[in-house]
Amino acid sequence: MIRVLGNFIEIIRGSVITARHFIVNMWFHIVNLLGIKTQRKGAVTIQYPEEKKELAYRHRSLHRLVKRENGKPRCVACMLCATVCPSDCIYVEAAEDPDPEIQKYPSQFIIDLSRCCFCGFCVEACPEDAIRMDTSLIEVAGDNRDALVYDKDNLLR
Repeated sequence: MIRVLGNFIEIIRGSVITARHFIVNMWFHIVNLLGIKTQRKGAVTIQYPEEKKELAYRHRSLHRLVKRENGKPRCVACMLCATVCPSDCIYVEAAEDPDPEIQKYPSQFIIDLSRCCFCGFCVEACPEDAIRMDTSLIEVAGDNRDALVYDKDNLLR
């Protein structure tokens, strides 16, 4: 009997705490909707498609390849990004560049985003700073897996 009474008291305590949080958050939400500035931001809902939350400075988003001044990719096909990738989602195929200073360039550079874990190891390993994850694009979706395979042309855009 005492055990049942103790459980009932804990259920009531939890319900009071939940109701208190609900009422306080609803109050601040209504106050912010009316345009009254408060010191506490509280649980303000962001209306996502219209309003977007500012991403952190070091947020890792969709990949991109950096271009040189002449429009070619900065990548020299050293394969370090593909080697260090833990999910094995990067495929690089090297070809000889006619420019003797560059020596190699990627004839194919493919990232399978359906396998990528967005760890950023590829960015850290690149000696030429050719790949970055600073596009601030976080809406990565596709109808099928082929839509999530980004080739060199998609990454240079």
